[in-house]
Amino acid sequence: MAHERGWGCGLMRTFKAVLVAVVLIFVGVALSGWHVKVAVVWPWFVVAGVAAAVFGLAELVRGNLARFATVSAGVVGLSVWFVGWVPEETPGYGVWLWGLFVGGPVLLFTVVLGLRGRGGSRGLIGRWSRRARRNDGVASRWQIFRVASKSAMRRKAKTVKPSLRHVSWWQRRRTPVTEYATRLARVGGQGIWSPVEDVTLRMGGPRTGKTGELAGRILDAPGAVIATSTRTDLIDLTAGVRRGRGPLYVFNPSGLAGLESTISFDPLTGCASPVMATYRAGDLLPTGGGDAERDHWVSLARQALAALMHAAALGELSMREVQSWVADPEGATDEVLRLLRRSSEPAFAQAAQQFLTTNERTRSSITTTIMPALGWLTDPAATAAATGGSFEVAELLESHATVYMLGAEEGHTAPLVAALTAHIAREARRIAAQCPGGRLDPALTLVLDEAALICPIPLHNWTADMGGRNVTIHIGAQSRAQLRQRWGDTGAAAIMTNSATVMILGGSRDPDDLGAYSMLTADRDEQVDTEDADGKVTGRSLRKVPVLSPGQISQLPAMHAVIIRRGMPAAVGRLQMAWKRRDVKAAARAERYAVLAERWIERWGEWATRADAAADRIEAWFTARAAARRDKRRAARANAAMPVWERAEQVVRAEVIRLDTIRDAERGEGER
Repeated sequence: MAHERGWGCGLMRTFKAVLVAVVLIFVGVALSGWHVKVAVVWPWFVVAGVAAAVFGLAELVRGNLARFATVSAGVVGLSVWFVGWVPEETPGYGVWLWGLFVGGPVLLFTVVLGLRGRGGSRGLIGRWSRRARRNDGVASRWQIFRVASKSAMRRKAKTVKPSLRHVSWWQRRRTPVTEYATRLARVGGQGIWSPVEDVTLRMGGPRTGKTGELAGRILDAPGAVIATSTRTDLIDLTAGVRRGRGPLYVFNPSGLAGLESTISFDPLTGCASPVMATYRAGDLLPTGGGDAERDHWVSLARQALAALMHAAALGELSMREVQSWVADPEGATDEVLRLLRRSSEPAFAQAAQQFLTTNERTRSSITTTIMPALGWLTDPAATAAATGGSFEVAELLESHATVYMLGAEEGHTAPLVAALTAHIAREARRIAAQCPGGRLDPALTLVLDEAALICPIPLHNWTADMGGRNVTIHIGAQSRAQLRQRWGDTGAAAIMTNSATVMILGGSRDPDDLGAYSMLTADRDEQVDTEDADGKVTGRSLRKVPVLSPGQISQLPAMHAVIIRRGMPAAVGRLQMAWKRRDVKAAARAERYAVLAERWIERWGEWATRADAAADRIEAWFTARAAARRDKRRAARANAAMPVWERAEQVVRAEVIRLDTIRDAERGEGER
């Protein structure tokens, strides 16, 4: 309160000083046109006015260094004005030289000290604090423009899209930003954009708009897309638009919604190579979420499964044989070791022999760990999707195809979906290494909705490596607890850290998650009033509070999210749902019009058939009528050509018999 009273008093004194300065300067200018004896002293009235204004401003400025700089700047400015515009006959004209000699060094010294104070950690933190106070801790328009706007994305165009490195700036300017970035949300009138090299993570409960926002990332993808989901919403929202950019494929091993898989993927594909067999076993058996004991058994199970899959691939067998070997290790010993003698890596034979000949307890633990990875073999739909066929990733990237991977929440098909996703990502990484700059152009987009449920891939490693190869990862999860359950505390922390943009949707009820989210938004200064018993404000102080409290984050309105972007304070933005986009609405209209057109074509065909039948009947009627008229005319002509006596009508004699007479006669005979 005292501070505010001091500020108010200083402001009043500055106002009075400026008022005096205006009067003195006006008097000086007015005297400049009077008698010569009076006119020679008019510059000193201006000097007095400027001095009053300078000292008034110095009273308003905070800090001794700033006050010295203000006064010195006024002295130097008056000296320069004196030497350039004041007549030489003015009394005390030579004083300007002393003004420069005294004010110049003082001004230079204060400027150097000021710049030194603004540099370094202290100055940087001070600027951050002042900026946070001005904007209440949230991102300003300038910060959004500098970090996450279209212009910021264009500055990265040559890096994230190598094909633009050797074109003119005008061609780069004309290239749509959506070729190398995607818009995540809108804050006021500004868009929050994310380049294709960044990982984005959005967390929100069910029915908070997470899937609708992720569908937009599929629609904006410049190249091929791999999308995972537990429902068909993504297909319904994006298939109409993506169909115009490339082929569509569905991998549905769980048979969700009755959709058939249009592609198949055999996990044994490529496992004739020892390296690929090791990778594929790791894909089918993810880590155990940070549990040391489980990780130990998973490691042993991976070695055994890799050896068995390698043996099956060498013998051109199927995953059914691998499952039977796991179920009966003793009976499969001879066959597995015989097949592994063909391998170029003898370590696989040793790993298989160790698994097959170990003690019953250890082998049982390894078998128990492997069997869930093969649980999809009991599902006919999953078995059909994993039988035969291979997946060419290079063709997928060239054709800008879209692959929808559906999985059930039960998770028995999760290892199969994870194996295919890992295969695509691994091949894309290999292809990217051969591209200019080591990046795919256009980028491959992975949209992983409910990734922790249906696609247990090693995201904690991928999020650190894939972005630099233009493999864009957009992750959707329900909570931090879900991430920790799948990837453990360390893995969940790595995913959070590696995500350049984290979007937090409303609906969370976990106090730990809400507290962590609130901490990510940083703090701000809040004024606290002190009141007496009568309710009058007697004092005011500052306290540190979160920019967004846990309760505010929990109660976010629908289709809004807290956006925590790297290099920028937190912001609250509005998400765009896919069903509200113009391209989605246009595709839906086109589909409806196509259905109506097909229906009208069918009806037109029916009407045409009926019209043809009616035309045939009318034509037959007219033909019959014409034939009758023709016959009549012929008969008339034939009758006219006959002689008169032949044309006389023939008389037919008719004999009339009365029935009542016959009836009376018969009655009379009967009486006799």
